[in-house]
Amino acid sequence: EHEKSLALGQQYTSLGSQPILCGSIPGLVPKQLRFCRNYIEIMPSVAEGVKLGIQECQHQFRGRRWNCTTIDDSLAIFGPVLDKATRESAFVHAIASAGVAFAVTRSCAEGTSTICGCDSHHKGPPGDGWKWGGCSEDADFGVLVSREFADARENRPDARSAMNRHNNEAGRTTILDHMHLKCKCHGLSGSCEVKTCWWAQPDFRAIGDYLKDKYDSASEMVVEKHRESRGWVETLRAKYALFKPPTERDLVYYENSPNFCEPNPETGSFGTRDRTCNVTSHGIDGCDLLCCGRGHNTRTEKRKEKCHCIFHWCCYVSCQECIRIYDVHTCK
Repeated sequence: EHEKSLALGQQYTSLGSQPILCGSIPGLVPKQLRFCRNYIEIMPSVAEGVKLGIQECQHQFRGRRWNCTTIDDSLAIFGPVLDKATRESAFVHAIASAGVAFAVTRSCAEGTSTICGCDSHHKGPPGDGWKWGGCSEDADFGVLVSREFADARENRPDARSAMNRHNNEAGRTTILDHMHLKCKCHGLSGSCEVKTCWWAQPDFRAIGDYLKDKYDSASEMVVEKHRESRGWVETLRAKYALFKPPTERDLVYYENSPNFCEPNPETGSFGTRDRTCNVTSHGIDGCDLLCCGRGHNTRTEKRKEKCHCIFHWCCYVSCQECIRIYDVHTCK
């Protein structure tokens, strides 16, 4: 039930190209269905944002025991991994919510929709030697869309909804925190007599790097129950009083991650057998840790590569083709 908001499977991530029939997207709660119908124009970029978040997750975890694997034939594209309130779930929620905010913001600035556009509220007066110009990206709108859509199903009074809401918001806040000025020079032959500047989002990789740091330092919480007029309500409190409590920019979780060394259909672990490992690394991507002490196999692989490249005036490059032999190490 909980994870269907991110669990928008292949039928969803391929939405970018064809017209969208909201009723045919499986797993949407009524509030998301209403949102889809009211904002049908920006649904392709919502889908694009989910996809962007998944790709970034797979990049960030490419050398770890859990590598953000998705399953094609399931509505819950991450399988059972997100059923538990682990730091992996925290990261996926944050990166997907950030992805939606990012993609909607970018698409609005590119003028693809009539319901949004550039941000006309310039943040402050222009500086020395530059003036406002171009199209400032309206991240506030992208964040609003992400909040409306991703948080639509997180309205229950339980701990998991509280955790998902917190991590979704942490992901979106990262977008707002990373907005920066981009400028362009004008004048004769590119001299900088006049500079026009606008607010822009960073590369999404910067968002991924930042949230991966937040994953590594995520705060473990405990669940507390309170009696309120509407019934029992669960909230989260930091488990260790000695550590400073998490801020709105930190990721939170309250269940330990499963062991991702061995395949386990219940936890969604695929195990690390046959994964490529780095024989020279002592980190988590090294053969010792990634293979969980089971050892590794080594085979040689021939690869064709361009070599002996020469630049010819003017202007092309010619290369020869070399066969290089590489050692490939995979977990037993």
